[in-house]
Amino acid sequence: MKKALSVVLAAAMCVSLAGCGGGNKSEAPAASAGGEKAAEAEGSGDAAAPADDYHLVLKLSHVFAPEEQLTKTMDSICNNIKERTNGAIEIQHFPQGQLATYKDGVEQVVRGAEFISVEDPSYLGDYVPDFNILAGPMLVKSFEEYEYLLESDEVKEMFKAAEDKGIKILNMDFIFGFRSMMTNKVINTPEDMKGLKIRTPGSQLYVDTLNHMGATATPLAFSETISAVQQGVVDGLEGTIDAYATNGSAEVAKNMALTKHLLGVCGAYISVDVWNKIPAEYQEIIQEEFNNGAAEMVKNISEGEAATREKLEKEMGITFNEVDNEAFAKTVEPIYANMKNVTPGRYERFKEIIAEMPQ
Repeated sequence: MKKALSVVLAAAMCVSLAGCGGGNKSEAPAASAGGEKAAEAEGSGDAAAPADDYHLVLKLSHVFAPEEQLTKTMDSICNNIKERTNGAIEIQHFPQGQLATYKDGVEQVVRGAEFISVEDPSYLGDYVPDFNILAGPMLVKSFEEYEYLLESDEVKEMFKAAEDKGIKILNMDFIFGFRSMMTNKVINTPEDMKGLKIRTPGSQLYVDTLNHMGATATPLAFSETISAVQQGVVDGLEGTIDAYATNGSAEVAKNMALTKHLLGVCGAYISVDVWNKIPAEYQEIIQEEFNNGAAEMVKNISEGEAATREKLEKEMGITFNEVDNEAFAKTVEPIYANMKNVTPGRYERFKEIIAEMPQ
């Protein structure tokens, strides 16, 4: 009997020691595509195991309409995270500008709010100016070129710099198409843009881009935009084909000039302090779902854009026209030279990286 008891006690001691032998740190969550750099957040490996009653509510905000692909993607991500964490992580989704967006949304993240901001990379430019280059006009000509840039050492450095400012980038690959001009006028050259007031988001990069292209950029909340076009306050707006078909723009602007002046893409940002307090196993789930969601969204946009354009033409009476892209590219080139506080030579290096991309 004593011998049996000794065996049991010895086995129990081995189990206890084995539980300690792995160390106190868990591996940081892995990532892919636009989230690979995001997975390198400092301190994520120090997160404790979750208590049985752990529950965190995060609010996720952006400006996209309910019918747009990004909103559908965020719905899926939020639902999957809640299901996989058994309700421990609840992300409440607020589309269409219901909560803080644009610059204000990123400020919520920097201040340490339990908040996820989904915005264009240019809104990080106030904290890491090089993001203005990554989001800059006519830098890339395809989704693939942008995704190739995301994997570069230079962009990895930028992700780390954002973390040093308190911003954890979960993913920066939520591509929703190239942005073009939506007006009631056929635009072929920069000369055709003169005198046109075009609605833009509040990003200074967007304002500079439209002004350099020849228009008068007019920042407006999107909730005011459709009525502003109807009333002649602005002559049109700019955006993607997906947005054109879903946010009401097609009702007031009947021509899209395919300037493709900016890539429509968003990142998802959370406070580093908030992230580091999330248990490691939940960090891994969150990271995986944002990575998977971005990959699925790019796939859906890529495969669906032709059908969306056909719907706009046949059902909504929209016309599309090609433009002199070379002429427009020349108008925006000075923007890069005039960017403040960016890393010298980074724009040129990005162009080199794109040129080196395997075909």
